[in-house]
Amino acid sequence: METKEVTTPQVSKETLQAAFANLCTAKAMAILYEDNFKLVSKYVHATSRGHEAIQTALGMQLLPQDYAFPYYRDDAMLLAFGMQPYDLMLQLLAKKDDPFSGGRTYYCHPSLRDDDKPKIPHQSSATGMQAIPATGVAMGFWYKENVDLDDKTLQDKPVAVCSLGDASVTEGEIAEAFQMAALKQLPILYLVQDNGWDISANAEETRAQDAAEYARGFNGLEAMSIDGANFTESYLAVQKALKIIREERRPVLLHAKVPLLNHHTSGVRMEWYRDDLEEARSRDPYPVLKQQLLDAGFTANEVDEIEKGSVDKVKSDFDKALQAEDPSPEDLFTHDFAPTPITEESGERAPADKDEVVMVDCALFAVEEIMREHKECLLYGQDVGGRLGGVFREAATLAQKFGDERVFNTPIQEAFIVGSTVGMSAAGLKPIVEVQFADYIWPGLNQLFTEVSRSCYLSNGKWPVSMILRVPIGAYGSGGPYHSSSVESVLTNIRGIKIAYPSNGADLKGMLKAAYHDPNPVVFLEHKGLYWSKVKGTDAARTIEPAEDYILPLGKANVVQEIWQQDEEETMTVITYGMGVHWALNATKDMQENVEIVDLRTLYPLDEEAILNSVKKTKKCLVVTEEPTNNSFARALSGLIQEKCFKHLDAPVMTIGSENMPAIPLNSTLEQTMIPSIEKVKVKIEELLAY
Repeated sequence: METKEVTTPQVSKETLQAAFANLCTAKAMAILYEDNFKLVSKYVHATSRGHEAIQTALGMQLLPQDYAFPYYRDDAMLLAFGMQPYDLMLQLLAKKDDPFSGGRTYYCHPSLRDDDKPKIPHQSSATGMQAIPATGVAMGFWYKENVDLDDKTLQDKPVAVCSLGDASVTEGEIAEAFQMAALKQLPILYLVQDNGWDISANAEETRAQDAAEYARGFNGLEAMSIDGANFTESYLAVQKALKIIREERRPVLLHAKVPLLNHHTSGVRMEWYRDDLEEARSRDPYPVLKQQLLDAGFTANEVDEIEKGSVDKVKSDFDKALQAEDPSPEDLFTHDFAPTPITEESGERAPADKDEVVMVDCALFAVEEIMREHKECLLYGQDVGGRLGGVFREAATLAQKFGDERVFNTPIQEAFIVGSTVGMSAAGLKPIVEVQFADYIWPGLNQLFTEVSRSCYLSNGKWPVSMILRVPIGAYGSGGPYHSSSVESVLTNIRGIKIAYPSNGADLKGMLKAAYHDPNPVVFLEHKGLYWSKVKGTDAARTIEPAEDYILPLGKANVVQEIWQQDEEETMTVITYGMGVHWALNATKDMQENVEIVDLRTLYPLDEEAILNSVKKTKKCLVVTEEPTNNSFARALSGLIQEKCFKHLDAPVMTIGSENMPAIPLNSTLEQTMIPSIEKVKVKIEELLAY
């Protein structure tokens, strides 16, 4: 019987040469940083030393249409994308011309939008945080491929890549990402670089299984394990994984075992706690690849020339980077938001041919009109799909009208709902997402704060996150402690997001339209008690439905009850929003000539001009909120008014809100005792007028 010789697949000499040059450059950078430790460690950094082979193998095979989400040790991957040492060193030294962030964020935290390289949205430092945005990009590809968007870039079969350290895989948000990738069969590669360490804790202490074993628990997520310190094995494994993803459009996880040959970061030295350094050095990928070059026919002199050329290039780039300009103080104030085209109110607010509708329907009609006009818009969240259309019926009929790819249910995973919008937006879509109740927003705050809000600023304006997050809020009908909370004080402390809090249907519809055209993240707080105007005294939340072209810019307050300046009578201003508008309107029915009411409509950006003009006219001010007042947005606003209107005031600025208790009780008597009411607001107004 004839025996066939089995040959091991190999990579070309050209590929080996390019890879070795990349490893030489990454190694030379790590050595140079260590040799100049006191100079470069002003800012924290990590290097890829020990991880270079797998990073290079992946970086060499990605295409310009792909999206990559590296982590903070992936400098060899960035070099393989075509970045120069000089580019990375500008970020290392936090220089003005740092191409990623303009000196705003750490080494190897890239954001890139070059035509000839893979696209890299904003990368944060929080371990594992990139998995959800990366999966959001893949979900964007999935959506585009299932909806006729006539997107020519899809012909190139783009993939999303998420690079992770093995320690981060224990994060709960990683499970949310894996779950959606497996559920929707998304075109994404998860590369897990397993060096066996967190910082000082090792895998035996902190992980019940490795990443590949864990991933196999997600049905539909294929997992492979390789020696990530062997370039040839890594290159062929990446080649296989990318072929599967490009052709079959399904997720793959590549678990690469690698040694960590440098410090965790420049501030945490390996000699302080590592007892495995000799064993790790025995697995250095550098001599392995060097030998593969010699085996492939390169001469020792040729290999030496590659090494020397890399060292010289790194040294030259470092000297140049040291001389580069630092940011100026003025650079601090750019790119907190991308400019919005919506600055003026336009369209017909109360057309004669339209009926009066409840607030929830105004929102529903707004979303339907947006989706009908813009195919890049989609809606997802818990229970918004065709069966229910949202627990408040705020998405009723939308799935039937636009299909299950555009309006769909997610699992119960608020972090994914919020954070996936980063990737969706980067892929050119405009997601509208929902958190079912304000009480459930807490798992999503990590993504909202770390990824969504900071993307524009830390990418130096390259990657604003264009999304709308709708959040039903407030106490209504004995909702109890987990369906009644107000959370605006937490959200207003997140810089980089806009926050709308409308009090009626026309405002809600007009601001939703403005938010859709705004390239920045906008959170809508929508009071459940106003949705159907079932709460006594909230009839004013019902409005004529505005025309389809009606747009109301964010950041414009509304004087819903205006008075003239009076010298003989005591007057005052009520500053409020949401349900507070209706408490104030009802509380002042018999004193309308004495009380001006300003509806903020937007908590950020805040219309300071409208607020201050009113208070300077009336000389007194009450801020009304549904939140407990201690340490609240309302108290901060009161302080602002006091500071800027002090010379005009005839009384201290006062606030009224809920009692300062940990939660809103279920019992209706206790609920009403806790929250403000028309009567409580009226008493406070009378007290202030008489001051």
